[in-house]
Amino acid sequence: MDQESARLSLDLEALLPFARHLVKGPSVRRSLPAGYGIRAGEKVLVAVDSWQDPLLVQAIVQAIREEGATADLVTMDMGPDRELDEHDEIRTFMGNTPWGKEPMEPPTWRTDIEAFTEKMGYHLLIRGLGGPTPKTNFRYEGIPWISREIFASQAVTFPYDLWGLLQKKSWDTIWKNARGGRVRVTDPEGTDYSFTFLEEHFDKPRYGFTSEPFWGHLHGHPLPPYSGGEDAAGVVAGTLNHWGRPFSHIKVHVEKGQVQRVEGGGKYGEAWRQLLEATKNITYPDYPRSGLFWLWETAIGTNPKFFRPYNVLNRSRGTVYERLRSGIIHVGFGTRILSPSEDWAREKGVSFGHIHVHLNFATYELTTKSGQKFKIIDRGHLTSLDDPEVIALAKKFGDPKELLKEAWIPQVPGISSEGDYWKDYAPNPAAWIKAHEAR
Repeated sequence: MDQESARLSLDLEALLPFARHLVKGPSVRRSLPAGYGIRAGEKVLVAVDSWQDPLLVQAIVQAIREEGATADLVTMDMGPDRELDEHDEIRTFMGNTPWGKEPMEPPTWRTDIEAFTEKMGYHLLIRGLGGPTPKTNFRYEGIPWISREIFASQAVTFPYDLWGLLQKKSWDTIWKNARGGRVRVTDPEGTDYSFTFLEEHFDKPRYGFTSEPFWGHLHGHPLPPYSGGEDAAGVVAGTLNHWGRPFSHIKVHVEKGQVQRVEGGGKYGEAWRQLLEATKNITYPDYPRSGLFWLWETAIGTNPKFFRPYNVLNRSRGTVYERLRSGIIHVGFGTRILSPSEDWAREKGVSFGHIHVHLNFATYELTTKSGQKFKIIDRGHLTSLDDPEVIALAKKFGDPKELLKEAWIPQVPGISSEGDYWKDYAPNPAAWIKAHEAR
């Protein structure tokens, strides 16, 4: 059976057990939800786009109704699907650029849906493929699953208590030890950058960076606003982002927290250099000096069962989903979604938003002020998966070796499979993925 036939063999009955598990899980107010916490008598609005598989959406709606809640569905038409191009990352996450006035994510219709949710008295809005959830009077959860094969997987049914514990183990190591410490991030694709956790980052916690772990997406770098002491420096290298076609090897050079130059990267790199030049004299409210592309995001995935979907080179898919697998880092540069800087930039008519580089095989090492070292990630493996308490809890749910094992490891020549990285992969990763990746 080929990949598409296997995917389509997942009918409604096959998807419903996963949907039923999800709707009963705890509500954590995240675009990457642990669950929806549905209670009888609640009113729920589900808002999706037409690229999301309608069958998995149907399964979620049916499971909500089985719990005694009502569920209304809104589907926004995205037009026909197509292959990704290298500018799609910019179209998706940036505004006021040559590639679009408004980012596609979050979509422009988001605020209308939120206002409608409030007006109609819904208890819960289910919307969003990623990013932060705004403050609202109603509960708010995401629906990041685009295709049925990634929904009907252990990523959805991974035990909540276990997921919570391994995240807490990783995050506590950072939060309790990082004040005044240094982090170094390296990988075999050429990444090597370091930064300091300043006292002010802990004295003034902000959304996503507090003593509690940010579910599914640990922020391994302090979040803006910044006051001037940011010192991230080095190189971020790779070939992947969230929603663009994989691009030829890029090197993003960072000094004092800001991108100084972009080397390589094909059309993605060319566009980035254009935007870097266009925004170099603009000072955004969240940042102490001029320039858009500040390194603010070093986000760490925490669920070992996430994987790359089929048809990953399609516009409806992309490599956004796989970033949630444990130990994968995505590095973000620019303004934060829903930040004051983005509102300000809209008023001024200047570019805003952020774009990414993924690190699939990174090592993230924290050195405390006293010199003690902690590896949060070791060559793409989240080390809290090996914690004795995590393993002990995993035994309650099954075989810990299988349960805590990564469901998918990217096959990259010269790193995780045979071949030469620089000859076989780095010049044209999209062609290699299309020809060799099973998913």
